[in-house]
Amino acid sequence: MLRRKKREADDSDVNVTPLLDIVFIMLIFFIVTATFIKEPGVEVQRPDADTAEQQRLVSILVAIDSSNTIWINREETPLEGVRLAIERLRRENPRGSAVIQADGSADSEYLVEVLQQIRDADVQDTVAVSTLKS
Repeated sequence: MLRRKKREADDSDVNVTPLLDIVFIMLIFFIVTATFIKEPGVEVQRPDADTAEQQRLVSILVAIDSSNTIWINREETPLEGVRLAIERLRRENPRGSAVIQADGSADSEYLVEVLQQIRDADVQDTVAVSTLKS
């Protein structure tokens, strides 16, 4: 009688080790495949456009605020340092495109200068200007 009770008690234990292995493997899978949203570090009021298109795989995000300050990866960057910052980001993800978020009240010359710096950093793929669809 004692043997039967002891055997039943042993059989009722649940081995959760394989379950934990599966959970950790799924967690690692989701972390590796997740797409993280890049933020420029400043809020800009983007202009409206009728021909706005959504861009995929954006790895370089540059913002120009209303006081013509340039922001890359939440850091204020001088115009002369834009090319170096873009080259560094380009090495991290060579397939991604670049997007410029320019404030509607920012000077156009800064937008053109930043665009030229991005082109000088050998980003020849897609360089887009972020707008709101009207």
